[in-house]
Amino acid sequence: MKIKTIFVLVLKQARKEKGISQKQLAFDSNLDRSYISKLETGVYQPSISTIFTISEVLDIKPSDLIKEVYLRYLKQRTEYEN
Repeated sequence: MKIKTIFVLVLKQARKEKGISQKQLAFDSNLDRSYISKLETGVYQPSISTIFTISEVLDIKPSDLIKEVYLRYLKQRTEYEN
């Protein structure tokens, strides 16, 4: 699985755990709803500033969002190698 795909999964999970829609995330982060949709489908990849903005709305540290992507990537890579 690609890092981009893992980011999609992590972002969707974080948003759903917060209990908000793509529309609400977009509104609260001052981003376009279609942009959030494209992030969650892997069409776009976020900039660092976008990660910070989205993380603030989701009440998580940007580093924790990236760390979760990294941990899932390592797990998937380890499973592939074994």
